[in-house]
Amino acid sequence: MDSVRMAREIGGLWDDEIVPRLSEYIRIPNKSPMFDADWAAHGHMDAAVALMERWARAKLAALPGAALEVVRLPGRTPLICIEVPASAGAAARADDCVLLYGHLDKQPEMNGWSEGLDPWQPVLRGDRLYGRGGADDGYALFGALSALLALRGQGLPHARCVILIEACEESGSYDLPHYVDHLAARIGRPSLVVCLDSGCGNYEQLWLTTSLRGLGGGTLRVDVLQEGVHSGDASGIVPDSFRIARRLLDRLEDAATGVIGEAAFNAGIPAERIEQAHAAAQALGTAVYDKFPLQPGMRPVTGDLAELVLNRTWRPQLAVTGAEGLPPIASAGNVLRPGTALKLSLRLPPTLDAVRAGAHLKQLLERDPPYGCRVRFDLDQAAGGWNAPALQPWLAQAVDVAARAAFGAPPAYMGEGGSIPFMGMLGEKFPDAQFLITGVLGPHSNAHGPNEFLHIPTGKRVSQAVAGVIAAHHDASAQSLTAGSAARAGHRAHADGCC
Repeated sequence: MDSVRMAREIGGLWDDEIVPRLSEYIRIPNKSPMFDADWAAHGHMDAAVALMERWARAKLAALPGAALEVVRLPGRTPLICIEVPASAGAAARADDCVLLYGHLDKQPEMNGWSEGLDPWQPVLRGDRLYGRGGADDGYALFGALSALLALRGQGLPHARCVILIEACEESGSYDLPHYVDHLAARIGRPSLVVCLDSGCGNYEQLWLTTSLRGLGGGTLRVDVLQEGVHSGDASGIVPDSFRIARRLLDRLEDAATGVIGEAAFNAGIPAERIEQAHAAAQALGTAVYDKFPLQPGMRPVTGDLAELVLNRTWRPQLAVTGAEGLPPIASAGNVLRPGTALKLSLRLPPTLDAVRAGAHLKQLLERDPPYGCRVRFDLDQAAGGWNAPALQPWLAQAVDVAARAAFGAPPAYMGEGGSIPFMGMLGEKFPDAQFLITGVLGPHSNAHGPNEFLHIPTGKRVSQAVAGVIAAHHDASAQSLTAGSAARAGHRAHADGCC
């Protein structure tokens, strides 16, 4: 592999075509179904799919035999499926493939964007392309295809590849299992899964995600009155709904420390992950926390960097992400409100059963309502986490070589605090597959929040690294097939001699 040529060709494709297409994509407000219930009628998701479909179809001419289909199951978000046959002469099982994954649906706008920036207007500042969805996860289709095009450009063999780009990830990927089952014959049995929807600890290395937390999310509602009343008349007689909500959250979380102590929400941390957390903390230093836009004087929850990494990647943590029943301050009169609703996001350890944890959370919050008030918790997400299988020797070596070629530095390994439901599902369906989970969401890139940006050089380097690993996957598969054939031949010879 000519790494210099590959970097030049991938970089040129990004500059000439991918960055302009991503800029168009940022302009499309194709929010995930959880945030736009009328997504089908609004047409934004179809517009985003059409944009990517046009670009991809134009590039498939350089990949003989490749096919693209926009698959639409009734009542579900669309999915882009691209099949690229194995290169001529490639040795592989008939049902083997490299499965490459990404998504194109987006988080909502979020407020707080800096002056001159906007979620739906692309802004290019130096190496950063600002706007919603460019890094999470619009670049994935472009990165995957640019890697395959670069391999074909150098005549390097690769296995059959299947690219899946879904449109429901930010809502928990509830449509994706139906598509994976529908496309099972096309997918086959992947021996390598590449996911381009994760993070990176810095922009100087290739980062592999070793685990992902699960998620239990829902809305807690506390109602004390049928309508609001004068606070001077009712306070001291009718308990405030917000105070009751605080009491209920105290059942789950220690408000002083943020620790969630119940066994039902915790899981043991493997020794290897603790060791990797210490290595990641040493590599990142204070970037573990100062990548966040902390207020002046604000400190993280502890000064122990490795503990911060473990908090973020393996321990349960609660965030209140929304509220209803609280009027804006400018129009907040002296009224004891009838109720309070809080949107809860509970991150769960990677190996925890999210469905069971969600059921326990509902029971914990709803039992014994204080003062006999009405309490209801509606669980809307119970997404399992994922813990990566150990890297096989060929993949560990391939990642090291590819990382050094693309980034000029060794790879790094760390869990991520977010959820990619697809990973857990694929881990169960294909237990023998190896996983390469990586991404471009590094310091300050701020997925889901204001000022999201794609660091373009990292996008280019990740694409190059993926190409290197796919090439190494072919070589490892060919060696495995050769070794298997030799073993079978030896067994037949032995059997013939015995007879």
